[in-house]
Amino acid sequence: MKDQLVDKFLEKYNQQPTASYFAPGRVNLIGEHIDYNGGLVMPCAITAGTWLLLAPNNDNVIRFSSVNFEGDKTIEIQKSYTKNGNDWYNYPLGVFHELQQFDWLSGGLDLLYFGNIPIGSGLSSSASIEILTAYALNDYYNLGHDKLELVKLSKRVENIFIGLNSGIMDQFSVAFGEANKAIVLNCDSLKYKIVDCDLGDYVLAIINTNKARKLEESKYNERYEECQTALKTLQTAININNLCELTAEKFALHSHLITDETVLKRTTHVVKENDRVHLAAKALNAGQLEEFGRLMYASHQSLRELYEVSGKELDAVVDFCKDYEHVIGARMTGAGFGGCAIALLKKGQEEDFAKKLTDYYVDKVGYPAAIYVHQIGNGVGRI
Repeated sequence: MKDQLVDKFLEKYNQQPTASYFAPGRVNLIGEHIDYNGGLVMPCAITAGTWLLLAPNNDNVIRFSSVNFEGDKTIEIQKSYTKNGNDWYNYPLGVFHELQQFDWLSGGLDLLYFGNIPIGSGLSSSASIEILTAYALNDYYNLGHDKLELVKLSKRVENIFIGLNSGIMDQFSVAFGEANKAIVLNCDSLKYKIVDCDLGDYVLAIINTNKARKLEESKYNERYEECQTALKTLQTAININNLCELTAEKFALHSHLITDETVLKRTTHVVKENDRVHLAAKALNAGQLEEFGRLMYASHQSLRELYEVSGKELDAVVDFCKDYEHVIGARMTGAGFGGCAIALLKKGQEEDFAKKLTDYYVDKVGYPAAIYVHQIGNGVGRI
């Protein structure tokens, strides 16, 4: 891959790249829509991701180019930038903007990006680009920021520059992922532990519904606001900073305060999903994959019925998996509204699974899904 990109870089910029970097995408194994509520999540990095090649130029400009997207962009070096429409280069441009607030990045750069994460699939292509750019600039300019600082910076890009009220899970897992490991991350304290993710006789199948979504144009921000409404209501009676501080017992005592039925459903999901991550970590550590799979199905049902972020495409995938004897757990992953589902699939059944799921999905939805298997990989780094 790198050699092919070097050739494209030479063709594009008439010079050799001086540095190359890679950042993965991620899947969240369990713990959905609770990152921005201070909860526990269990993501892992995958071997699909984004590559970046760069070299200096003498023109005092940043040149953005992508193998995946049309629309190269040249921007003069300056102290601050603003988002320009919805073009892809806004994600790396936001990173330049944030870094320029701390460090003056002098001298022009030629940049070439390539990614093999399906865009809009829920596998964190945006966080991959953000962390990749932040890591590369930090390394290239020897700025001295540690990974956690780069994670926080990239989250600000997503929240402020792009305008999406997402949590920190995506950027964190892209930066800190390890091969064959999962991360149990407390999104409030940012304390985390690495747990073995030995899937034994199973593989992680990723099913792209091929229904893309733009989160900032979806109901993602609406869900965030509903959770904020619940939090403010509960804070009139109890001292909590976020919804995931609620135990099931405490929530049962105070749930009557939430009189809006929809907001109550959202809060119920948040509290129960946070508890499922605790149980899932125990199951994974004990090698109880069937219990882990049961919790995956329960997570999806909650996201479908209480948080209402699934849809016919994701539900079709999970419904098929429930009746397919070689799958022990499945759920949507990511923010929903389309994107991807994941399944724990028995090794050796990949071809049969893909064929039968494709037939079922086309019958239910009208077009095929994309099905592939990725390994659990490492986080961002220089290559």
